Amino acid sequence: MYDSVEHRAYGSPPEPLSRMPLFYSRALVLGALLMVPASSALSQGTLADYRRSEGLRTATNGLVVNAPEAATWIAASDRFWYRRSVTGGSEFVLFEVASGQKRPAFDHDKLAGALSSAANKKYGALTLPFTTFTFTDSARAIAVTVDSVAWRCGVITYSCSRDATASGRGGRGGGAPSGTSAANQAPRLAPDGKTEAFIKNFNVAVRLVGSTRDSLLSTDGSEGNAYTMQSIVWAPDSRHLAAYRVKPGYRRMVRYVESSPTDQLQPKTFETFYAKPGDALDVQQPVIFDLVAHKELALDAALFPNAYAMSRLEWRRDSRAVVFEYNERGHQLFRVLEGDATTGAVRVEIEERMPTFFEYSAKKYRFDIDDGRETIWMSERDGWNHLYLYDGATGRVKNQITKGSWVVRGVDSVDVAKRQLWFRASGMNPRQDPYFIHYYRINFDGTGLTAFTDADGTHTVRFSGDHQTYVDTWSRVDLAPVSVLRRTSDRSVITEVDHGDAAELMKTGWRAPEVFVAKGRDRTTDIYGVIIRPSNFDPTKKYPVVENIYAGPQDSFVPKTFAAYNGMYALAELGFIVVQIDGMGTSNRSKAFHDVAWKNLGDGGFPDRILWHQAVAAKYASYDISRVGVYGTSAGGQNSLGALLFHPEFYKAAFSAAGCHDNRMDKIWWNEQWMGWPIGPQYAASSNVDNAHKLEGKLLLVVGELDNNVDPSSTFQVVNALIKSTKMFDLLVIPGAGHTSGGAYGDRKRNDFFVHHLLGVEAPDWNAVPLRIGPGDDDDALGSWDALWANWMVGGRPFAG
Repeated sequence: MYDSVEHRAYGSPPEPLSRMPLFYSRALVLGALLMVPASSALSQGTLADYRRSEGLRTATNGLVVNAPEAATWIAASDRFWYRRSVTGGSEFVLFEVASGQKRPAFDHDKLAGALSSAANKKYGALTLPFTTFTFTDSARAIAVTVDSVAWRCGVITYSCSRDATASGRGGRGGGAPSGTSAANQAPRLAPDGKTEAFIKNFNVAVRLVGSTRDSLLSTDGSEGNAYTMQSIVWAPDSRHLAAYRVKPGYRRMVRYVESSPTDQLQPKTFETFYAKPGDALDVQQPVIFDLVAHKELALDAALFPNAYAMSRLEWRRDSRAVVFEYNERGHQLFRVLEGDATTGAVRVEIEERMPTFFEYSAKKYRFDIDDGRETIWMSERDGWNHLYLYDGATGRVKNQITKGSWVVRGVDSVDVAKRQLWFRASGMNPRQDPYFIHYYRINFDGTGLTAFTDADGTHTVRFSGDHQTYVDTWSRVDLAPVSVLRRTSDRSVITEVDHGDAAELMKTGWRAPEVFVAKGRDRTTDIYGVIIRPSNFDPTKKYPVVENIYAGPQDSFVPKTFAAYNGMYALAELGFIVVQIDGMGTSNRSKAFHDVAWKNLGDGGFPDRILWHQAVAAKYASYDISRVGVYGTSAGGQNSLGALLFHPEFYKAAFSAAGCHDNRMDKIWWNEQWMGWPIGPQYAASSNVDNAHKLEGKLLLVVGELDNNVDPSSTFQVVNALIKSTKMFDLLVIPGAGHTSGGAYGDRKRNDFFVHHLLGVEAPDWNAVPLRIGPGDDDDALGSWDALWANWMVGGRPFAG
């Protein structure tokens, strides 16, 4: 393979880049990058390695074509559109099921011209500044959002104008806010349109629409215990309404100094509200008002005595009761409660009680049937994440809908008439990666389990509006995306929609990540990870290992889908083997697997990770576990420093960015979810601050001075503790930066850090031999090798969740 690439690159004088087909020029460039001279291949961390690393993103871009993304069905039609990769960028394709034909969703050149003209910016036909859109006006126009601005573009007239009525739609820049503070404070209109409710002097008042005369429904509201406009909800009968009276908790403010503002010389200061573990929280009291009986009913708080949070109040359709969810402080008890509109009595509809934690933030699902007569509920009570059918009247489980040693990942739709639900799950296929997502249907009574996907990969399915057909798109780290159209009735393939072609990428010598599985700390459970090697990998050599870590319990993080490039590839090119692992304590496996994180974030899955590393080293002599580094951001920043503090016998160097180094210093919701409440000794046991005196090995800390995700003081308190313990380390503080690993500059610092401490060589002197580290120009504009070198980007962004 290398010989053929070398012949293409060096066998004859190359054409000028500007005259080559774009995919060919990129393949040639990447081939040249990967084909370093033999003398260079024997060394690591050289300037040539850096250039190859920093050019990798641009050089691999465009070498995989026809790779489809998930489909989007057009409402009330048998058509769908999808986005796919093409040479030079991407295009949007429209597929008609009846004919089996596909064509461009619109004229890309004309749309790029129209949007460029309207926005006064230059957009290319294959680099349109959005990834999704919505057909409007009977498919004669599309609605898109670009840089938070909503646009409506005709696809017949090809003219674009700002859409002032839109609340924001998907695009690179995100969406506009769904509402305004003024709208939130507007009076709440009753369903019959005759009366409106509002807040007056901290109390609930009502008046006839158009009248200036009002009457108070409550008189117990005050500055420190006020009713809130946002919580007012009318009952369908327009006779009752409900609202929360709120006693404010502690309003913790985190203060910032912006050292280097762009609009003035002197620093600026500001503050933001930021609740932390242990803080006193708002106390919400639900109250029901009967306008006819002139009665106020404060619901009995016995069943919701210590809330972390209470959900929005919801009325039953017959106005008999108001329903709300109670998440108790500590997240071990969660209730669905119903308050009677006549008596004010409160009863439990569903109760979820866990010895560890109930993961309300990602695994709570509730679907009410027939106005609450039945409810579908998600729970891990049997050790796996599954669905249950509840009797709404008795509050008892009628039956478990799904069961087995696998996990439900989400519910897509519920067909009440047919008493069926459509859901996603992983782990049901014993010969596949247990994290791969597949799609299923099942009856409410637990019968009729039907699988809609089977290919060995992780899937995204989109059903047509009538559920008669569906588009199944899947991939693996070693398989480019494939998309097929299937018939729902028998799951048969109607036709292939598209199939990613990575042939040009493979010709360059690109290596797919290796999926590696080893036993965890219990010697029974499989631990999954991926191994990424440099493109010039020599199995007879020894390579230091760098682990990309994020052990946050809210998800799993090892990649499962295909990507020609990610930041780990760029780091590997410097002469490392780079890996990523999901150890115990992360999500999407059994409850026992997940519970390892309970009151123990300091564990980080390290006992599993170390055994995984050792298993790889036992198989591959090139895998040098005497030189192991680790890097991560946010929770990964906590983990990476924790590796040196708690496992210095194994990890030798850590790059730790934006770390939540003490869980008492970080945001309340994330940390109390896993570390529990009240604050106890478990917080100190997992704290990088309290354990800073244990530091061994080499450490580089990174923090943005304006991080509003993790309080920057979390990092500075580690710095303080390290200095007091006379520990040596490096610190990079980035002015004006938020929650980040440092961007391109931080990536360069990280790479140099590992090259120095794990490879034992000095990185190039960048002050003497600078390479541009920022967004590069369009490849089409590059006219020389010097320009190509100068515009290559530093690749890779650690997960910053």
